[in-house]
Amino acid sequence: MAPVILRNLNKSFEEIRAVRDVNLEIRDKEFVVLVGPSGCGKTTTLRMVAGLETITSGQVLIGDKVVNELPPMDRDIAMVFQNYALYPHMSVYDNMAFGLKMRKFDRAEIARRVQEAAAILGIENHLKRKPRQLSGGQRQRVALGRAIVRHPQVFLFDEPLSNLDAKLRVQMRVEIKKLHNRLGTTAIYVTHDQVEAMTLGDRVVVMRDGLVQQVGEPIELYNRPANRFVAGFIGSPAMNFAPVKLSLVNGVLWAANDGLRIKVPEETASRLDPHGDREAILGVRPEDLRVAREGEAPDMSVDAVVEVVEQLGSEVLLDVSVGSSQMVAAVEPTVRAKIRDRLRLALNPEGLHFFDPRSEAAI
Repeated sequence: MAPVILRNLNKSFEEIRAVRDVNLEIRDKEFVVLVGPSGCGKTTTLRMVAGLETITSGQVLIGDKVVNELPPMDRDIAMVFQNYALYPHMSVYDNMAFGLKMRKFDRAEIARRVQEAAAILGIENHLKRKPRQLSGGQRQRVALGRAIVRHPQVFLFDEPLSNLDAKLRVQMRVEIKKLHNRLGTTAIYVTHDQVEAMTLGDRVVVMRDGLVQQVGEPIELYNRPANRFVAGFIGSPAMNFAPVKLSLVNGVLWAANDGLRIKVPEETASRLDPHGDREAILGVRPEDLRVAREGEAPDMSVDAVVEVVEQLGSEVLLDVSVGSSQMVAAVEPTVRAKIRDRLRLALNPEGLHFFDPRSEAAI
């Protein structure tokens, strides 16, 4: 096991800077997830760690060794790809054993490692089968097993679940987390799925346009996003945003636009006071909106018109218009609402976020 350190890591493809000044320290035995939209540089960063992509500038350290010039086979890493990349003519056993055979391991040691990995993954009864005889989830387990038998210092995962159906993705997500807890190997995982990132990562690295936007534990990114991009990317459904004007009236800070006027709670206002009488972006998560009770304070609620109703069983998602702003409210499943209904929605005062409209940084 070993820590992985990225120092001022850069990658350029001619005039395109795919990765820009990435600095990251991944602790020994830590599970870190790189997440972001397509083209954000997450896979390129992973491939530079693996040695599959040359580094334009900067350093990659595995343990205490700079590995920039080391070929992939000498970096003591194992990688699981989006494509299972199994040899179709080989049995499961031979697919899992292939890397060890290439490294001239003793037959008995190969058998021991393969049997051990197969038992961990629950595929010990499939070792004689060919990949075509396996389901997608079983093939993914074989790909994981091929990595496990290496006993590497670092596991690298490149969107390994993206080819699976929704139910199997959830199941394999749990299996990967159990596997990490059992093996205790340093792991770097790349995904575009923020739910995967939040459920798997000890820490999550959010990337955009080759730049790291924020690094933190999942709950930290959810509760204290550094900017509007992170706020909108982390959380499902995504955070609602509405342009507002902040105004200080008789010592009370108000946020208002053509469809809402809410009193900013004192604790939040204390952070925003220097920003009184200025434009801002209000952010509120769908789960921080609910149907207001009769007689509830009007200064923390808004009038909304229902446009779409999504019944999810455990909750109801209401797509609503609040003035000229569009929002989503995640309300209790007992709420009965129809299209064009007018509702009063209460906001959770502890769930308000404000962002600078120009820099998009959290205020």
